[in-house]
Amino acid sequence: MSTQSTPGLGDARTSDHPSRSDGFVRGVSGLIGGPLGDHAVALDRPAGRERRFWTAARIVLALVCLTLALHWVQKSPCQDGAWQNNVQYTRFCYTDVLALYYAEGLNEGKVPYRDHPVEYPVLTGYLMGALGLPVHALGNEDPGINQGQWFYNLNALVLGALAVATVAVILALRRRRPWDAALFALSPALLLTATVNWDLLAIGLGAFGLLAWAKRRPVLAGALLGLAGAAKLWPLFLFWPLLLLALRAKRLRAALTAIAAGAVALVAVNLPAAVPYWENWDRFFELNSTRPIDWGTLWYIGRYLDGKVGGQGPFEWLNGNIPTLNLLSYALFGLVCLGVAALALLAPRRPRLAQLAFLVVAAFLIFSKVWSQQFVLWLLPLAVLARPRWGAFLAWQLAEVCYFAAFYGELLGASTGRPVFPEGVFVLAASLRLVTVVVLCGLIVRDILRPGRDAVRATYADDPDGGVLDGAPDAPWMARRISRFTADPTARV
Repeated sequence: MSTQSTPGLGDARTSDHPSRSDGFVRGVSGLIGGPLGDHAVALDRPAGRERRFWTAARIVLALVCLTLALHWVQKSPCQDGAWQNNVQYTRFCYTDVLALYYAEGLNEGKVPYRDHPVEYPVLTGYLMGALGLPVHALGNEDPGINQGQWFYNLNALVLGALAVATVAVILALRRRRPWDAALFALSPALLLTATVNWDLLAIGLGAFGLLAWAKRRPVLAGALLGLAGAAKLWPLFLFWPLLLLALRAKRLRAALTAIAAGAVALVAVNLPAAVPYWENWDRFFELNSTRPIDWGTLWYIGRYLDGKVGGQGPFEWLNGNIPTLNLLSYALFGLVCLGVAALALLAPRRPRLAQLAFLVVAAFLIFSKVWSQQFVLWLLPLAVLARPRWGAFLAWQLAEVCYFAAFYGELLGASTGRPVFPEGVFVLAASLRLVTVVVLCGLIVRDILRPGRDAVRATYADDPDGGVLDGAPDAPWMARRISRFTADPTARV
């Protein structure tokens, strides 16, 4: 019995098995005997009805715990904070979490925003204070403890729990495709960057926001996405695809309710810091408005090429004119958002929420002047939900690993004054990362224009993340175009 149904119709009875449905996994499975057989235990049982302990969901949850444990081991050379002889670069174990315990004054008992400006949005600052100030108090009582190490490990536990929770959310959203969550759980990017910064806070909150939307709870969804945006700004971009899809499906009330709830949550958590400590609260926005071109971005690659040509090229000029750079970056991102709007409203079938969400967040990273190593985590859950295909995903992850290694080589060279390798190697790694993300975007656009290629719609009838949009007909103004599309079966393949 095939586990795939007619494209676009889905099969409500059985779970997806990647060794059959994913060409890459099917090919690799030949190394261990081929795809899962017809007589395998529980192959065609309804999703959620397995009776063995080690179900797919529990295996995936165990795998993410293993990945996080290996990440902790990988960061262990830096946990004592005694970064001698550039060990944080030679062992690839640098983390902002430990460094900023001292840089943000937490080791002196300073309260974020009140006593010290913080370079992050407020919810991240609140988490830093909530974990750092008790560690400082404990250190005052027991001078023998290593406060930085305690702070890092406490954060690692919290961020690790958020990563596990994110996997649980993906499993909840993909009950018929539990192995999709293994893409996140086994991601090399998660292994290397999970606790480089506090990005998993926004990712976890954003994932719960998507789950609440899927459960048709727009107020809760909006509030969670608003809180996620108060930790890192990118989750706020998810309201754009929500609004577009709701417009196409004539479900604007739910989308506007979510947006309003998100705005209320965002304002509510910002006010306690912004009103009494405006200058310290504004540090995040000031820093981002004045930062020049950062390593590994599209603009950095352009500056490198400028240097090869000679003279002051356009990218080098932009680096000296930050307001113009900011404006151009925002304008390009805005143009892509308009393109996403056209795609959402003109595609032959209404796109899935995760597909548009990935495109919007990826566009922000592609045109941003800052693309830190851990920002890859922003795209991970969206990539899993948008296009759960192993081949292109692993190619992207390989590019991220290459960038990670090249980035630390650049850091070491900058610290010692002796280049580890020619700058062109780092630029090549950054270019590969950029190209693989663009390719993923292209594949997702292709899936939107040809819904028959969409792996998720081979298992589900419509959009399992869509909430009130799932299964909803398009608005009347779309009826004529949709009727033309459905009248031509070849358009769906």
